[in-house]
Amino acid sequence: MAKNLINKYIWMVDTIERHGAITRERLNELWMESEFSDGSPLPRRSFYNYRNGIADTLGIDIEFNSSTYEYYISHDASDTTGKRQQWLLDSMSISGMVSSSADLSTRILLEYVPSAREFLPVIIDAMRHNRRIKFSYKSYQRVNRQDGIVIEPYFVKIFNQLWYVIGYNTVDKKIKTYSLDRMSSVTITDSTFKMPKSFVPEDFFADCYGITTNEDEPKRIVIKAESTQAKYLRALPLHPSQQEELHDDYSIFHYKMRNTYDLRERLLSHGSSIEILKPPELKAQIVDELKKALENYEKDNKSREKPSD
Repeated sequence: MAKNLINKYIWMVDTIERHGAITRERLNELWMESEFSDGSPLPRRSFYNYRNGIADTLGIDIEFNSSTYEYYISHDASDTTGKRQQWLLDSMSISGMVSSSADLSTRILLEYVPSAREFLPVIIDAMRHNRRIKFSYKSYQRVNRQDGIVIEPYFVKIFNQLWYVIGYNTVDKKIKTYSLDRMSSVTITDSTFKMPKSFVPEDFFADCYGITTNEDEPKRIVIKAESTQAKYLRALPLHPSQQEELHDDYSIFHYKMRNTYDLRERLLSHGSSIEILKPPELKAQIVDELKKALENYEKDNKSREKPSD
């Protein structure tokens, strides 16, 4: 599909969403002021074609209120679809703002996401047609590259600027996670698969922070955060289960999560601004990592203090 047409879709969805509800006459006025028009109005036929294209391509319905003669975005009532639709609308809004601000390109800094352009479209295409993918993989934990890996791609997820594909490994007979930045030679095979009816992608990491998981049962995790750090956790919760006890100079945050590698890394990144209260094993792991880090600095200081011959 032509890039310009997608941009027109984005403009129309973003404009209607920002206004809440809008008449076709007002939408037409804004169209004539946009970068997509040379001052000419948007033909009625083109409007309806765009409306149908947005529904077919993006899954977003533009409804009409016959009592007010206004158009509006229909929000899905289901929680999962609703959140996905809101994410799409937010992304479109940002995309629309950035694309219409070419004169400020040097002043709008975006995060770089490796491998998304090269492999993500291939994987999404395989998911759309329920086809297995084959690729090579260079894990950070292995010396040699693994070739000929075949998985059934169930879903994709972005975390910390990296895209991951989660799917069923046909040899290991288990669901595994692969980072796109470590993949190469990704191809779509002719072999098809059926998504398990009982598998819900959103539930796979429901009890976890990040992209790592394990077979452990979710546990009650309690951390103490100083008042400044508490504001950050309040604005961007670690997990949907987050609950806060507000005190004068600090807050106590409660979670129900699995103890995973990504969670420990995130907690360590907060340094002295937080303290793990429960469970004891998580606290011990964090303390052990902090001691190892301190030992590294102490070794470095001792080597510098050692007199030269």
